Amino acid sequence: MLRLTYELESTDRDRVARALSSLASEGFRDVGDTDRTYAFSVSEGVKGQSRLNLVLVIAHEKRDRSDRSSQNRIAAEIDDARAIDARVDKALRAEGIAPVSRCPAEFSSGPKGFTAALHAMQRRDAEVTLSTKTHIEERPGKSGRYHQSVARREVTTSDHKQLTADGKIVGALMQTRQPRDFMHLLLSGPANVDRDQFILAGRDFLREQFFGHRYAYAVHNRNDLDKHPHMHVIVGLRNSSGKMLNPNIRDFTEWRARFAEKARERGIAIDRQKRVERAGPPPVKRWEWEMFHRMGATAPSNVAEKVISKLRDKPTAPKLEEARRRFDQTKHSVGRVIQMLEGIAKDRSAPSTARELSHDLSMGLQREYRRLETAVRDGHDPNKMKGEEHMLRSTPISAAQAKAAKETLATTAISVAAKILSPTDRRLFEQGTTIIGKVVGLQLDSRVTKDRDRAGVNRAKRSSDSLETKSSAGRDHVAEQGIDNRTSNSRTADQSRIARSNSEHESSENSRTDRERNQRRERDQSKSIKLRPPQGKDRDRSR
Repeated sequence: MLRLTYELESTDRDRVARALSSLASEGFRDVGDTDRTYAFSVSEGVKGQSRLNLVLVIAHEKRDRSDRSSQNRIAAEIDDARAIDARVDKALRAEGIAPVSRCPAEFSSGPKGFTAALHAMQRRDAEVTLSTKTHIEERPGKSGRYHQSVARREVTTSDHKQLTADGKIVGALMQTRQPRDFMHLLLSGPANVDRDQFILAGRDFLREQFFGHRYAYAVHNRNDLDKHPHMHVIVGLRNSSGKMLNPNIRDFTEWRARFAEKARERGIAIDRQKRVERAGPPPVKRWEWEMFHRMGATAPSNVAEKVISKLRDKPTAPKLEEARRRFDQTKHSVGRVIQMLEGIAKDRSAPSTARELSHDLSMGLQREYRRLETAVRDGHDPNKMKGEEHMLRSTPISAAQAKAAKETLATTAISVAAKILSPTDRRLFEQGTTIIGKVVGLQLDSRVTKDRDRAGVNRAKRSSDSLETKSSAGRDHVAEQGIDNRTSNSRTADQSRIARSNSEHESSENSRTDRERNQRRERDQSKSIKLRPPQGKDRDRSR
């Protein structure tokens, strides 16, 4: 949108409306350009004059939502603005209205920009007239259909809500996604650089890189030696031959390298750094400015720190380099822990439980470290990447074995920490060993508990029935007696030997069971009592 403001001689609103209506029927930019939407308001100016606010849509207005052309677009350039201003001035003078003065032209974009321009024209409750060919076709049971009609409609109101609704109707058919005409480029250097040589290096880069394009630049912090100098460059994307420049991330990377080369040619040591990595004040958003100005010292610490750094132009350390430094330091500490665990795992004089557990923990830490290293190298967040599961051993151990393993790990950690000279490295190592100690304690305690529970279950089973302890694969009774009579390394031979041993054991168990059953039957028979009638001498024989 193009916004024009005039100071007119005292006049009435109707004359201004007739002048703009005749200009719209003829064309604002060229003859025949009659489909453009415009809005105006007339309010009280200075020294008894009248102020005219005019908003003209210079973006392409589509016929309907399926229209993808952009032929009716006017570029937001000063030459086009002057041409439109000349035609408006001519139309006003044709109605006998003499413009006294005019303000500089302004531009805004998008449907929201158009609605904001309409609201800005409501100065002192002035009425705003909107003239457009955009209509909504009402369809029963469906949403309205936006289209551009032949007839022009006008709405004059001072109601804020109605202006918002009408602005949305016009914005629905505005083609605002157009390629931009200019781009903003920033060339920055360190604070201790030679200002003159820095400017010459930037000039050489612009002259060579954007040959044939229009560009303008401004130097900031040229005389302030405590702040880093930088150049703001505005480059026209269309060159003199009409070719359009469409830069992407690869182009910016290449331009950064070429500017660094031009700087080195003039004796300036500048690396090709991205904007997020350079030492400069952090970017501050509008809501952060408002929150800091409203709350002051009570604002959140992160917001206050950003705003103060921006006001004082205080450089901040690159976050990526700081993250890499912390990662390298943590890598060194984790490496010490892994080295300690591997030393215990290889020590034959250490308890077997401590050696096995140290080996498992070192393997898990190495796997986790590789995952973090890959995430940092690829630029991902390690917290959002799923790690691999690493299972520790669960074989039962005794309480004495658990105690010996804990003491071995604790003694080794103390001896390794005593040899670290750097306080920071020692603190990180101690933090890592503390976590390892907690994991070791929980794991060993769980294995001791399982051993105790399993022993209780086995005792209960043996007291009830000794045969229930046999596994599904069978028991090797020969191996249990400590006799090793294997004659071959073949698994088939071992299986046959175990089966023969089991069958012999079962036969002996069955014979012993039958013998015990017979003895029990004899004891039961000897203890049985039979009831018989008593034999008396005087019994009745006649019965």
